[in-house]
Amino acid sequence: MSYFDAASAAPLHSVARQALLASLDEGWADPARLYREGRRARMLLDAAREAAAEAVGCRPDELVFTPSGTRAVHEGVAGALAGRRRTGRHLIVSAVEHSSVLHAAEVHEAGGGTVTQVAVDRTGAVDPAAYAGALRADTALACLQSANHEVGTEQPVAEVAEACRAAGVPLLVDAAQSLGWGPVAGGWSLLTASAHKWGGPSGVGLLAVRKGVRFAPQGPADERESGRAPGFENIPAIVAAAASLRAVRAEAAREAARLRELTDRIRARVPAVVPDVEVVGDPARRLPGIVTFSCLYVDGETLLHELDRAGFSVSSGSSCTSSTLTPSHVLKAMGVLSEGNVRVSLPPGTRAEDVERFLEVLPEAVAGVREKLGAPAPAARSRQEDAIVVDAVGRRCPVPVIELAKVIGDVPVGGTVRVLADDEAARLDIPAWCEMRGQEYVGEEPADRGAAYVVRRVS
Repeated sequence: MSYFDAASAAPLHSVARQALLASLDEGWADPARLYREGRRARMLLDAAREAAAEAVGCRPDELVFTPSGTRAVHEGVAGALAGRRRTGRHLIVSAVEHSSVLHAAEVHEAGGGTVTQVAVDRTGAVDPAAYAGALRADTALACLQSANHEVGTEQPVAEVAEACRAAGVPLLVDAAQSLGWGPVAGGWSLLTASAHKWGGPSGVGLLAVRKGVRFAPQGPADERESGRAPGFENIPAIVAAAASLRAVRAEAAREAARLRELTDRIRARVPAVVPDVEVVGDPARRLPGIVTFSCLYVDGETLLHELDRAGFSVSSGSSCTSSTLTPSHVLKAMGVLSEGNVRVSLPPGTRAEDVERFLEVLPEAVAGVREKLGAPAPAARSRQEDAIVVDAVGRRCPVPVIELAKVIGDVPVGGTVRVLADDEAARLDIPAWCEMRGQEYVGEEPADRGAAYVVRRVS
């Protein structure tokens, strides 16, 4: 079995395992106590904090450990907003932030605050000028991820941080995906991360708050972790997290070059061996181990099951999953194809032969899924005011796009097709299909059932 989903959770690093087992016997006592066992636990906690702070690029007294990366984000956003309440209640986020940031923004907005989402381009990157343009006199906090969790695109953190510094606004950086590869450049004010992303144990997050940043911890006061992360510290897990972070950093340069070569191979080969594929994300400014692509006329969930049966664990931002019928907010913000989406995120140590085997298995898996989806009878067609109408109401992605592709050849150049659909993914995937196929997406019109998506044949 080949595990290709390190962006969700990296396998436990051998150093993390060793440190975890070793510290179970030494780090169980209360580090706030003055007796011998407490002092020993405090020494382990302090050493872990120093190691993590060195990797982050901050002072040890600026960093606290939290029960998760999500908790670090929530505590960081809430504390920074509360600390700058006198300035205003305006929050800025990018449209492709991790859900933990967007959920924190929703809570802030529900409580009377205002939120601006900065758009991204088709690679998933924000424009620093657009971000700077969103800053206002009442902006209390800005948030920007260091790199995207779904497509790997690195963000221009240094440029955005400079714009925020000039405006006197603190910048919170979610560094969960990138911290294992190196420190985050630029003058950030707050930083969050999660140990399970770099091969540490789950249940350990980091929150760094620079000196001078106004910060007011929310919730009941607690004497632990400077009042910013209440609860008894899980010292064995914290020690393992810090030890593994130091270990992966020592290996980062070598592994980054090796994994980048492998993902470059996937980016180049997938479009060559699988027709009708869009590789998404920035081709150069991206994390070493992540490559994402979307396949036309493919159900993402079915494709993941096929790949799992073939021995590959991958992820997807496709809208076709059992838990949701809405497209990935990242792919939607980028304006790229969401159907048949596959995210391959290689953990350190991935073998080249496993990547080659994946590239051998993928074409047959995609072809099989496409064959299955082509079996149902075509959706009902009619002509309405010289336009072909495809009724795909009640049909889930990627069926509306499949039916559009079936009829476009029957339309004279300059003619139009109206696709009736009630699947939310059609709002994203039909324009993306037009972009890939060189056809004109006219727009969306109201319909008695769902919506009508109008496409004009160009060639």
